[in-house]
Formats: sequence, C-alpha cells, structure tokens
Amino acid sequence: MDNELFTKNYDYELPKEFIATTPVYPRDYAKLLVYNRKTDTITHTIFKNLLNFVPKECDVFLNDTRVIKARIFGEKESRGKVELLFNKPLDAHHYLVLIRGKVKIGTKLFFDDTLVATVTKLNKDGSRIVSFTHKNRDIRFEELVLALDAIGHIPLPPYMHREDNKDDERDYQTLFAKHAGAVAAPTASLHFTPELFEELEKKHKTHKITLHVGAGTFKPVEVEEILTHPMHSEFFHISQEAANILDSKTPILAIGTTVTRTLEHYVRTGETKGECDLFLNPHNPPQRVTHLLTNFHLPKSTLIMLVSAFIGREKTLQLYQEAIENKYRFFSYGDAMLIL
Repeated sequence: MDNELFTKNYDYELPKEFIATTPVYPRDYAKLLVYNRKTDTITHTIFKNLLNFVPKECDVFLNDTRVIKARIFGEKESRGKVELLFNKPLDAHHYLVLIRGKVKIGTKLFFDDTLVATVTKLNKDGSRIVSFTHKNRDIRFEELVLALDAIGHIPLPPYMHREDNKDDERDYQTLFAKHAGAVAAPTASLHFTPELFEELEKKHKTHKITLHVGAGTFKPVEVEEILTHPMHSEFFHISQEAANILDSKTPILAIGTTVTRTLEHYVRTGETKGECDLFLNPHNPPQRVTHLLTNFHLPKSTLIMLVSAFIGREKTLQLYQEAIENKYRFFSYGDAMLIL
C-alpha cells in the first residue's frame, strides 16, 4: 500500500534542544529555509530576507484571528482544583472546552471574577460542553472573551512545558490580530516585524481572512491510516474581495497552514463563512494555493501532512532533516520554511 497513507511514515526524530520555547529577537532574525520546487534547490537565509524570494506577481493571504486567554484555573464545589481550556462557541450560550479534572453533567466550576461554567454534556472524544455565567447572568461570546482576558492565561502549546508569562501576551499574537477566537496562534505570521510587514504591504496586495485556530490543531494523528483521521473543524470567514482573488488566476502565497486550509476549503465548497474541516495531505493536495510559508511542525501531525501535500512526504522529511542539521528551531516559536 501507498507509504503516504500511513501515519508512522510521517515520523521523525527531533532533539529536544531544537524545540523553541521562546521566539528569536528581533522576530525577523528567525532562520528561513527556502525550497524552490522548480529547481529543486534549498536556500538558507533569515526571515528578514523573505521578500527577496516571494514572486513579484503574487498576492499574500494572512489570518487575522486573535488568540484569547483561553486557559483558566478554578475549583469545583468540592474545592477540587480544575483547569479549563476554552475551544470554541457552539451557539449563543454553549461552548466546547477541554477540562482537566473529573466532571459530570451538572458540575459547576468556579473561576475568578464570578465566572462560572456548568457542564452540560460529556463528549466521547474527551471534550466537554459548558455554559457560562458571569456575575450571575448568562453571557454571550463577546462578553466571555472580556472575562477570559481579565482572568485567563495564553494557551501555550503543551510541548513548551512551561507556564505563560507577560512576554507571551505580545509574542504569541500576530501584528494584525483582530478577531478574537483562536486558542493557538497562526505561527507563520509571528515572524513579521512592523517594518517588514509594512514592506510586504508595499510590494504585494495582502488579504486578511479569519480562521479561529482550535485546540484540535495540536491533536496528534492516532489512527494507522491518515485518511481515517477525524479532522477537527474551525470557524472561518473570507471577504468577498478575497474570494474574488481566489476565483482569479493570481498566484497566491498563503502565510501558514490555517490560511492554506481556509482558501482550499473555499475553492472546494464556494463557502465564505462556516466551519472548515479540510484535511490536506498527499492524497488531497492544494488546488489553488501556489506558495506556502510555514513553520516546522510536530511529527505525525496533520500539519506535516499538509506540507507533504505540496512537496510529497519524502521531500518534506528530507527538508526537515536538513533543518535539523542546520540547527533550526522547531514548532510555534521556531523558524520558518518558504515553499515556492
């Protein structure tokens, strides 16, 4: 059977010292590996030089989601400690969350600033559905975000093995973050400094789309064959202006995997708003995105499979090995790769 179908074939060995737990300063001094598919060549540079490589006739798409302080700590009525990770709203008053600590339907969880969560459903995948009250009244998502911003913590990826700090409030957010709702940053965009981003906007037409990155982005692929993986879904919105570009023949650089999935979902469905659950992999390659900027991703993740959708599994693993040999930093606060 096809090697690209098996999860185990997307594994690689990464020395722990290459897992980035803080960003490089200045941010555009991160390393950049440029891979040109036409010439099959690799160039090692730094992110500051990105625009020297992006084709001139190329529109650039970015994700303007804003990471919320989705991680909160509280206690049950029994005084037992509990940790809740907000994932996404399901309707006006129900929210999908992850809870560390045993709960049952009806359990109330108490947090600072009179925020209370009541468990309404236990899902088979381990997630929970809750409703929230604040100051003894039901609240909508917009109000919940404000409450979380007051008492919550930036939800750093679990592989960082550290608590968040004040620096993360700045570092784990893009320069153009606008619409609140993500629990993970669109990390390829974190490398931009204000100066480099200004230069990008001068040289290229840029378009913002929104995809609220969910906790599922860190969920490992646990099935043997990748096509049986249950893909998580995330809310997205694309403006009509952006859709018009997608309907044209203009070459496109997607800044990150979240942008790529959103654009490719539109191409396949024509939907400009809704839930995106598209799984890009070598058996479902991109149809519209021509260039990709991305970080280096976890072994056996849907994200490394997305990169493989552009250049194949063997070439992806070869480039990852090249990055390790050149001491690149991996994952959310790590270095970047441009695929041309």
